[in-house]
Amino acid sequence: MPTLNKQAAKDIDLDKVSVVIAGKVHSDWSSYSVDSDFLIPADAWSMRLGLPGGTFPADVTRGAPVQVRVGSDVVMSGRVDRVRRQVSKDQVTITLMGRDGAAVLVDCAAPVFTGRQMSLEDVIARVVRPLGVTAIELNAESSIRNDKVSVEPGERAWDTLLRACAGRGLWPWFRPDGTLVIGGPDYTTAPVATLILRRDGKGNNLISLDEDSSEERSYSELTVLAQGHAHSSNSKALGIVEVGDSSSASSDDDSDSTDTLTTGTAETGFHGLRYTVQDTGITHYRPQVIQMHDADDLAQVQYRARKLMSDARLAGYSLTAVVKGHRTSDGVLWQPGQRIHVISEPHELDAVFFMMGREFSGGRSSATSSTLRLKEDGIWIPDAYPKKRKARKGKRKTKELGIVDVGPG
Repeated sequence: MPTLNKQAAKDIDLDKVSVVIAGKVHSDWSSYSVDSDFLIPADAWSMRLGLPGGTFPADVTRGAPVQVRVGSDVVMSGRVDRVRRQVSKDQVTITLMGRDGAAVLVDCAAPVFTGRQMSLEDVIARVVRPLGVTAIELNAESSIRNDKVSVEPGERAWDTLLRACAGRGLWPWFRPDGTLVIGGPDYTTAPVATLILRRDGKGNNLISLDEDSSEERSYSELTVLAQGHAHSSNSKALGIVEVGDSSSASSDDDSDSTDTLTTGTAETGFHGLRYTVQDTGITHYRPQVIQMHDADDLAQVQYRARKLMSDARLAGYSLTAVVKGHRTSDGVLWQPGQRIHVISEPHELDAVFFMMGREFSGGRSSATSSTLRLKEDGIWIPDAYPKKRKARKGKRKTKELGIVDVGPG
């Protein structure tokens, strides 16, 4: 029978998917899927395995802590959600499904509390630490201080977390090691790979490339309306603060101050908070108006407006690439947050894109492959690193279509 050379055997081992439960490694799956995406609240995995001996492993139970690995790299940490044990005349099969550390936040209610003068870090810790999430990292240039934070009974922890992050234009996700990250990506990192699709086939490394462009959720102009409650302190103490400096309350935003753009005072509350952003890539009039129930100041309205417009941009364009294996040509594991250079002659593309999500799939009866979900580069979470964002130069050949702040309408 044919034999594999050492390099081929090494490549197979690098892409081998396994789960570690109670210190034991389980692999050689009949089929598997490992899906990770910034926009999906909890990353998920599923495995299916036939058991010729007919004996189910005793340590594989629902709720058990688990690590999912590709080769020696950990790609997800969480718990087993579901265990299905099937016995038929022909075979005995076990199917496992689970999610990462976000699962408990998605499923469970947040602790009920009301607080004042709380930083973003304080709010996050109050929400997630009681649910067992202890490793937290802030990936942004600045934080935010909230005058009032209130969590209602029955509100899901994930929804509370999103609401707290939205006031600063940030997003939460979990790293493979189980660390909760609040912030946004760094678009100054170099692309990890180049995906090629040429008509003559020279240098091609893509199985398929699907481009989807839509106008359904895109807007030429988006306006956010809000009002602010009466503050327990002067409004100047409720601004954006540099990370690591709790005494600072300055803002990096270059828009006009709240006092000149709103009606009201910190003691009586604000009304008529309004901010508008435009997408120059939409050539005809498509307006949208969003209402915020409450905002501490205009800065929160500005962050919210820019984040909503970036979400609309993300929904309007996507690339789905399918490649062999689970790693780049340099042996780097595909992971959300990477920047990828795509060259496709049929699609007339030669640009850098941002990987929003990816899915590993394979098994005994199917080829090992990765599905990469790509979005426009530099669009998602525009305010995590505003200084870097403004200094970054575009790498697209075509004219860059930006989001323009037009201020209060």
